[in-house]
Amino acid sequence: MEQKLNKLTEDISDIKTLIQSFNKTLGNIEHRLSRLEQMDSIEHRVEVNQIDLSDIKESLQRIEDVQSNVVNELKRNSGNGEEVRHINRRLDSHLIKLAKAEEEIIILKNR
Repeated sequence: MEQKLNKLTEDISDIKTLIQSFNKTLGNIEHRLSRLEQMDSIEHRVEVNQIDLSDIKESLQRIEDVQSNVVNELKRNSGNGEEVRHINRRLDSHLIKLAKAEEEIIILKNR
């Protein structure tokens, strides 16, 4: 009878050890999942910003094409440099906005 009690006590001890091991493994899994969720969130923001950035680049390219045509027409028609300077200032402001967006994406990637 005493042997059966000792065996039962050992079995209970083994079960407790297995449960503790399972809890520890479960805690590790939860920690890793929470890190993955954070990574997914950051990657999603970066992907969204990259899409916006590509849209901005395409729009800027179209604007530059149109503005270069306008500049050529202005040069041919009036020879006035004020309009050209105004267009160049607008292009510069668009390029600055584009650079800031690229910088924000790099910061998000490095987080």
